[in-house]
Amino acid sequence: MRALTWIKDRGAEFAAADVSNVADVSGGLLCATGIAVGADPLPYRLDYELDCGDGYVTRWLSVRAQGAGWQRKLELARDPDGGWTVEASAEGEPGMPLPPPGGDPASFREALDCDLGLSPLTNSMPVLRHGLLAGGESVDFVMAWVSVPDLAVLSSAQSYAFVRREAAGLSVIRFESGTFTADVVFDTDGFVVEYPGIGRQA
Repeated sequence: MRALTWIKDRGAEFAAADVSNVADVSGGLLCATGIAVGADPLPYRLDYELDCGDGYVTRWLSVRAQGAGWQRKLELARDPDGGWTVEASAEGEPGMPLPPPGGDPASFREALDCDLGLSPLTNSMPVLRHGLLAGGESVDFVMAWVSVPDLAVLSSAQSYAFVRREAAGLSVIRFESGTFTADVVFDTDGFVVEYPGIGRQA
């Protein structure tokens, strides 16, 4: 079990995460619980639970976002046959327009991973599954991306590519999605050490 804290420009995140079989990706498992706070586009608290099965493939993600006078919940699950289900609810008024929570699972049916917005934790699954800490070619993905704090779920095309190894066994992986590119540093367990523009481990 790892206790991880990331400091962000306008917030922070803590996760208790358990990862296994990093050297054997076919049997790799990851589960975590976490809490994040942020201030953009409004102050919010985020609580989540994540469970990934063999190969670090998402089984389910449960998220609750809340702020002054409002809260939202999301249950995102992937069955063994590859079908996703989405359950979402919203209560109260956040005081500014936000997209509705949830989304159409058909739009990201081919995804193996969820990607919780602004969370360094969910970058670990695709990197571990494809052994990118040690090298390899660029890999393209479709993700079930969860926007925060509104908890809308959208299809997101992303790619990861090994760049280089650094001291102490750290690996630099290039992340690309649309026009956004970042060289993300991972530790030997596959957790983000530094993600430019997102956060860094404390």
